[in-house]
Amino acid sequence: MTGMVAEPRPVSVRSTVPRPLPVTVSGSSVHLPATVVTNDELTRTLDTSAEWILSRTGIRERRRLAPDLAVSDMCVAAAPAALAEAGISPGELDAVIIASYTYDQPLPSTALMVKERIGAHRALPIDITQAACANGLQAILLAAHLLQVSARAVLVIAADCASRVTDPRNRTTGVFFGDAAGAIVLTRTDTPEAGILAWDFGSQLSHSVEIRAGGSRLPTSEQTVADREHYLRMDGRAVWDTATSCLPQSIRAAVGRAGLAVTDIDHFFLHQANLNILIAAMAELEVPMWRAPVTLDMLGNTGSAGVVTALHQARSENLINAGDTFLLSAIGAGFQWGTLCFRQA
Repeated sequence: MTGMVAEPRPVSVRSTVPRPLPVTVSGSSVHLPATVVTNDELTRTLDTSAEWILSRTGIRERRRLAPDLAVSDMCVAAAPAALAEAGISPGELDAVIIASYTYDQPLPSTALMVKERIGAHRALPIDITQAACANGLQAILLAAHLLQVSARAVLVIAADCASRVTDPRNRTTGVFFGDAAGAIVLTRTDTPEAGILAWDFGSQLSHSVEIRAGGSRLPTSEQTVADREHYLRMDGRAVWDTATSCLPQSIRAAVGRAGLAVTDIDHFFLHQANLNILIAAMAELEVPMWRAPVTLDMLGNTGSAGVVTALHQARSENLINAGDTFLLSAIGAGFQWGTLCFRQA
């Protein structure tokens, strides 16, 4: 019929490589701010209960960054341990990629601030900002491709300080978010059949999760501040519906492209947003929950850093062995989502 607009279809990008991208995670670390905020503390300012928060989110506590610090400070704190584990000095880095939607300021680059402070003077600074909680996956994929061209070592830091963009009056967003930074060092590997086996990325435009003001469409003004337009807004039902459908679909697509079955995957490092979403996604995949480490219970939704916190926890507990397969999968505002499927070197 004339006058009707077709529903937009999700756009997906899948890997077409005939063999793995030969890269490996050679070091990882996580930095957490010192301040802990429990559910009980949130009930003092929000119309909710600790039991409601736990049942709806699976979150017990989260971290808050000190008021005098910024995302770059968390990134600088996270970098040294990851570099030390990888045996890479800052001066050997070819690129520093910062994945964050809560960057220090619009200009200059947060990645540039971080690379200068850690002494990575020859590294290319790159910021990945507007895929929100999926920023980290896009950064890792970009790093992997840089390693195929000329780079030999890339530092990726996924970090967010959502406490700075969360409306303290809003129960929907106020209970979810925590602040953290997760760093990984990606290097080349010569191990046969190891590396990134496949990937799947998708997107579909939605304003269900957004920060409306502060850009060229709605510049900062006294009115935008008064209307609280600089805070994150989120339609919880839309997030649930999209995440519980797109994450399993993306995982199946990436795993299938790798020539594997979902049951062949040893570890699932999923977006740490909401425990109920994780449970629903794993149930849809018919995979037991013990294969998907959970960090959100003590950290909350740490945005871009979420999947890295889960990966680092498994690495620090020596749970990933040579030859293991694992995947990283997340969805962010936009909506944008993606999955990377690895075999450990």
